[in-house]
Amino acid sequence: MSTWDAVPGVVELPDGRRVRGTGRRQPRGEAEPPEYAVYLLGRDPGPQPWPHRWVRWRDFGLPACGEDALAALREAYERSAVERVEIACDGGTGRTGTALAVLATMGGVPPGEAVAWVRARYRPRAVETPAQRRWIRRVAAHH
Repeated sequence: MSTWDAVPGVVELPDGRRVRGTGRRQPRGEAEPPEYAVYLLGRDPGPQPWPHRWVRWRDFGLPACGEDALAALREAYERSAVERVEIACDGGTGRTGTALAVLATMGGVPPGEAVAWVRARYRPRAVETPAQRRWIRRVAAHH
């Protein structure tokens, strides 16, 4: 397992797992490719050179199917114990930040602190809408 040391966007969850958040429009730079990715997009990202899962999720919105999104995030969380996992939307802020906040709750962050936690460790503007903040609390209460 690669630790993705010094790679932009990588956050370490309280339980030690690491996940990289990014935007698909951002250059990969020196980052190793993921071994698994979750794409939070309004359209299917098409074929990728690594295993991935697409969650239909419009910009500034919520996932089209909350159960599908939660299943994808649970799989990403589990795989992050032994694989390089990447979470991405187009810009890497709202949807990606929301997903990282949910992963943070899986790793031990209290639901009420998840947004502040991801903003402090990933991006200050992560989780862009009130609906996304409510979704994090609702999802975290059920897992």
